[in-house]
Amino acid sequence: MIGAGQLARMTHQAAIGLGQSLRVLAETADDPAAQVSPDVVVGSYRDLADLRRAAAGAAVVTFDHEHVPAELLARLAADGVTLAPPPAALRHAQDKLVMRRRLGRLGAPMPRFLAVESPADLDAVSGFADEVGGQTVVKAARGGYDGRGVVMAADPAEARAHAARYLAGGVAAVVEQRVVMRRELAALVARSPFGQGSSWPVAQTVQRDGICVQVLAPAPDLPAARAEQAQRLALRIAAELGVVGVLAVELFETLDGELLVNELAMRPHNSGHWTMDGAATSQFEQHLRAVLDYPLGATGAIAPVTVMANVLGAAQTPTMSIDERLHHLFARMPEIRVHLYGKTERPGRKIGHLNLLGTDSGDLADLRARAELAAHWVAHGRWSDGYDPHRAGDVEQRRSGRPADEQKEWQS
Repeated sequence: MIGAGQLARMTHQAAIGLGQSLRVLAETADDPAAQVSPDVVVGSYRDLADLRRAAAGAAVVTFDHEHVPAELLARLAADGVTLAPPPAALRHAQDKLVMRRRLGRLGAPMPRFLAVESPADLDAVSGFADEVGGQTVVKAARGGYDGRGVVMAADPAEARAHAARYLAGGVAAVVEQRVVMRRELAALVARSPFGQGSSWPVAQTVQRDGICVQVLAPAPDLPAARAEQAQRLALRIAAELGVVGVLAVELFETLDGELLVNELAMRPHNSGHWTMDGAATSQFEQHLRAVLDYPLGATGAIAPVTVMANVLGAAQTPTMSIDERLHHLFARMPEIRVHLYGKTERPGRKIGHLNLLGTDSGDLADLRARAELAAHWVAHGRWSDGYDPHRAGDVEQRRSGRPADEQKEWQS
């Protein structure tokens, strides 16, 4: 696997169960996957010699990010290295303009957009922004992730300025219609070289400041016909582009129920972390099954509802160790599933995620509140609801897992 971040770390966990050894190309020996994998090549994904060292003798090479330069992928393919997904597919996740144009030819629903590839294209920005209502989203065509490389423009002049800034940095820009939406969804699928495809239940992603903070699976109140539409669309895109492995199709659901493709990711994805505990086969095992051309696993949810919450580093790192924070978390919420990435804590950084499973879809509001509470505790080392394990009532709550005001009724 090229890259040794948290996605590679969790893929390594899945590889163990399949009897596989996952080699990782890590930038440093402290990268999350490098901490746990027995086979680490330290080097740069921008260096052909390092890529070749990582690929030597491997049955297949896959990725935990999309940033390997296309020309280096072409050189590896020319060497006879099996790449999954293949470069021809991966370029659609590397370049938003390539993606938009290809999706347009496929007739896939998406926001209106304008390509800005040279200073001459800037003259069209104002007219385009006026046509779509003034407010737009301006994206760097390459290199953006987790809200980086994406800015909101309130008027045509601002859109033009942002596009010009990207061009000055050597990157083309995409100016898109700003969609008035109900929510964001994610259709996660997998495809093997044999052509077998599978799809998980469509999930809802909850964003804050451009970063996913929660995932709700299955997406609440999503009509079955619309969920099937999203799954079929994602499977069709995977087949048309020749994807091998996991594909995440990020979608906007508009106020009138229309689904529009936002972005693509050809690797395990944050929107699929819930599958580690909430689905019959996790996205990480499925990705390995797909790239190794094994038959794909079942993808059904094993609980009526799963809530995933990302743990984002606090503005100030707590003095309490992460080990002690886990001790208190498990004492209060023994049912929670924790996945930490071995990362140094810093503000806003994804250092782990938590999964909570519900026995009834009506549990969603409570599960979301508990997941947010737990994620805040792990990040900050303090309970945002004022819970104190040393107070008598809270001690009883900790022992039973029930709020103190329910104790009397429960004990009777």
